[in-house]
Amino acid sequence: MCAISGMMWSLLWVWGSAFTVPSFNLTPGVTPISHAIYTLHMTLFWICVGVGLVVFSIIIYAAIKHRKSRGHLPATFHSLLALELTWIIIPFLILVVMAIPATIVLMKMDDEAKSDLTIKVVGQQWQWKYEYLDQGISFFSHLSTPLTERENQAPKGKWYLLDVDNPLVLPTQQKVRFLVTSSDVIHSWWVPALGIKRDAIPGFIYETWARIEKPGIYRGQCAELCGVGHGYMPIVVVAKTPAEFQQWVKAQRTAAKRDLTTVPTESPTQLMSKGQQVYSTYCAVCHKADGTGIPPSFPAIKGGPIALGPLQAHIDIVLNGQSNTAMPAFKDQLTAEEIAAVITYERNSWGNNNQQKYGKTAGGWVQPIQVIQVMQEKKS
Repeated sequence: MCAISGMMWSLLWVWGSAFTVPSFNLTPGVTPISHAIYTLHMTLFWICVGVGLVVFSIIIYAAIKHRKSRGHLPATFHSLLALELTWIIIPFLILVVMAIPATIVLMKMDDEAKSDLTIKVVGQQWQWKYEYLDQGISFFSHLSTPLTERENQAPKGKWYLLDVDNPLVLPTQQKVRFLVTSSDVIHSWWVPALGIKRDAIPGFIYETWARIEKPGIYRGQCAELCGVGHGYMPIVVVAKTPAEFQQWVKAQRTAAKRDLTTVPTESPTQLMSKGQQVYSTYCAVCHKADGTGIPPSFPAIKGGPIALGPLQAHIDIVLNGQSNTAMPAFKDQLTAEEIAAVITYERNSWGNNNQQKYGKTAGGWVQPIQVIQVMQEKKS
């Protein structure tokens, strides 16, 4: 009886918690699909509550009405065909009733026809790449939580591990089609408010869609264990009105046409300051904040052959990555200024600029124009 009472109290607690503590429940979200998922969830929840009430009511009634202390003896029959058919047919009908709305929702989720905008989402360790296939816009999105917070050297902010440098910008009231894939390992693009969770698998493209109903900022995360930096792959979606979205598209196209040869020369102080920011955002996940790395997969920058070797080789590996390793190419992710700054920071931090110890190739300052020259040489 105590066990039965405990189970009943647990059921009632869950029943009430769905309303008294909203954080325990799903949220309706801001898209038609998220609304449909929420409605389906609540429908199935109440069906389960109803089944639970009926079953536990029968158990409690039988336990009280036919208890041994009242002189009742256990029945001696071994089978009852009518009863067995009843508890097979009724659950089957309940499952059919539950399957019908679930199938309708699944069909809606797979309907990507007549979209207004198509975006390719590419997951890679440990960042997201967004390609606006209709606008010719492409950029990477990285975690922007400061390294000091990640290393417990400063209080954690409101959006700890949930903010990025380049959010995905989308228009409201337009159907957006997503093509989700990966360039290395399995990731998962998950934004609860949009009702989207799609696995990103190398060699495969999975489709989904969303029509955001109101402007706002909606956050998500990679929902698949994808390596040491799995927790550093947040997703931020910024929904704008159609007019504001077109202004953003125009600004992105204007920035892409900027003449890189006009980049001014920067001072060592500027390079080191900017380089530290870039390193903490893009490099510290693998090579650690103190440059010691995580050998053998992620070699040390401190006292390592790349930071102590020829400057040209250092620029080349940052621009183009290194095959058969986890080192990605940053030529499409960072500007010439950022690449110059992070290389300068790596060559002049942790004692890497000590020429008496490491030789004449140690240290060195890199200007954006040098990076541009290497990029142009590779193209030619």
